[in-house]
Amino acid sequence: MTIHELEREMLSLPASERARLARRLIESLDPEGHERDQAPVEAAWRAEIERRLEEIDRGVVETIPAAEALAAMRALLRS
Repeated sequence: MTIHELEREMLSLPASERARLARRLIESLDPEGHERDQAPVEAAWRAEIERRLEEIDRGVVETIPAAEALAAMRALLRS
């Protein structure tokens, strides 16, 4: 299989499969560096998640159902 045939096959995959493949390919270039580079990002996301959960628990923010949030976002994208 040529690189062009492989590329055409990969581009025909669903977006989620392409994303998974892209991550794997990037990680294969420098697996140790990728994990090292991701540690600060993962730590920041954990801190952000904890902060948001605390805001919900304290009643600082109000949650809305996912379906309602998605509908609002779709409406914004259409306008």
